[in-house]
Amino acid sequence: MEDIRKEQKEALEVLMEFNGRILKNMGILVKELSGQRLDDTDKFIKGIVDAMNWEIEVMNGTMDLLNEGKERINKEEFNEKIIAFGKSIAAKDDAAMAENVKELIPLFENLGNAAQEVIS
Repeated sequence: MEDIRKEQKEALEVLMEFNGRILKNMGILVKELSGQRLDDTDKFIKGIVDAMNWEIEVMNGTMDLLNEGKERINKEEFNEKIIAFGKSIAAKDDAAMAENVKELIPLFENLGNAAQEVIS
């Protein structure tokens, strides 16, 4: 049990390092999807989706630790926003994708803050 907790804390430490970069890139992506699309925007979307998926995997694997004592992460809200983002990607709707990313930014900020709180 103690080994699992140690591994969860290590995973959250890596997530915290990674989280700031993904948040910065999400802000850039919103600009690109809001009319400043570049030649590599589609690749950029894929990279951000991969990074989001990695953070979500870590979140899912550490949810009991993240929500220990109180709810820091609302998994249902997270899933709802991610599903909406996936649908806008499938529809290739830049405006909807930009809006979905704007809605996801506070959730990923909260994830980083929750990881920081749990580790401290």
